[in-house]
Amino acid sequence: MSLINKEVADFSVKAFVNGDFQDVTKADLLGKWSVFVFYPADFTFVCPTELADLADHYAEFTKIGAEVYSVSTDTHFVHKAWHDASETIRKIRFPMLADPTAKLARDFDVFIEEEGLALRGSFVVNPEGKIVSYEVNANNIGREAAELLRKVQAAQFVAAHGDQVCPAKWRPGAETLKPSLDLVGKI
Repeated sequence: MSLINKEVADFSVKAFVNGDFQDVTKADLLGKWSVFVFYPADFTFVCPTELADLADHYAEFTKIGAEVYSVSTDTHFVHKAWHDASETIRKIRFPMLADPTAKLARDFDVFIEEEGLALRGSFVVNPEGKIVSYEVNANNIGREAAELLRKVQAAQFVAAHGDQVCPAKWRPGAETLKPSLDLVGKI
């Protein structure tokens, strides 16, 4: 079953953000674009490469009004310990959400029950709290922040210009497509 247009369920989790512990709830998502990046666990191998890539692109996400949330089934204390132990993770400025009960991972359908870990899922959530784009990878396949940023930009463009679509490799300022009514039903 597709998660497109699924509304994110109510939640309240602890997060490690810029040296502090904070609460993050569904209310924090509403009214702005959000990006959820699930990963299996702190202190692992592929995860820091992805989170460092996100940290390198974080200013670009915030410039377009999107907040990034990384999520694992670790606690906020483990996020802090990883931050304190890793120069790579110290670069992170976005909230690192703690999901030890896997409520978020289950809601986004990325939880691996027998392992107690999340798959590598990336989700773009619109200001109404609905998923508009997502990708789920096996845990041995890393993701690229630039492509996730492009997907957010495309989702924002389509939301603002509902009669146009963004083709493959679309970037802001590039041409879009406007579906013709005579093509509907023939594709």
